[in-house]
Amino acid sequence: MGMGQALAQSSPAARRTFAEADEVLGFSLSSLCWEGPEAELTDTVNAQPALLTCSIAALRALHERVGEFTPAVVAGHSMGEITALVAAGAMELEDGLALVRRRGELMKAAGQRAPGGMAAILGLDAPAVTELCADAAAQTSGLVQVANDNCPGQVVISGEVAALEKAMELARGRGAKRARRLEVSIAAHSPLMRSAVADFKLAVEAVPFIAPIPPMIANVTAAPMSDPNDLRVELPRQLTSPVRWTESVRHIVASGVTTLVEFGAKDVLTTLLKRIDGQAQGFAVGTPEELEKYAAL
Repeated sequence: MGMGQALAQSSPAARRTFAEADEVLGFSLSSLCWEGPEAELTDTVNAQPALLTCSIAALRALHERVGEFTPAVVAGHSMGEITALVAAGAMELEDGLALVRRRGELMKAAGQRAPGGMAAILGLDAPAVTELCADAAAQTSGLVQVANDNCPGQVVISGEVAALEKAMELARGRGAKRARRLEVSIAAHSPLMRSAVADFKLAVEAVPFIAPIPPMIANVTAAPMSDPNDLRVELPRQLTSPVRWTESVRHIVASGVTTLVEFGAKDVLTTLLKRIDGQAQGFAVGTPEELEKYAAL
């Protein structure tokens, strides 16, 4: 089945969420999620609203099943920060959808103006990858940096193609288990996204914000954030800054949280959690089966 389709078929709350997204966006995002074509769905201008919708649909389906609840903290990876803010009540889904749609448009345009790429480096930690990126940049007079510190041994880098390729070469020579290009044509979370920042700031300024309850762990600082003015700085700044996911999760666990729930179509973050802290429990909720399993705990 397509992205979020089974959940929408089993949950009225999830179904209403997809219908709301269709109305807000002015086209059938639900059909695109469920029927494709895949190439259109994976275009970042559509993928970002699709990810947000699937995540909020899953959250609302769980609320429908067990009642509403307030977690100790929320967090989102990259675009997922906006999902986290919607989940925490800092902004309405309608505003979140418009914001991620605009984010996707601006990132795509920035990638066309300043082409680049991304690569996954496996088997090295973030400090080692930061160092080899600096060396690659110096050797090529190009730009490459850590984009996502996902978990110990999994770091994503981003930048200009020549510098990126050099960084991958250096990584292999310094003991990386694997260094592979990702199938993306933009250099997210790097200065190559700089041309998107000013317009995205305008889009963020246009969205009504209130303080999220609970606070959000920010990608840029890996620390709690709840002041709406700080959030307005965080979202645009994140476009060119690394996602400090490992540190973010460690902060959450250190605060006493022992159970983390991932809402959405996949279980990527739940898988990363196992590498970051094996003692914390992670649950993915994105299908009817996963929802029932978690609700039964």
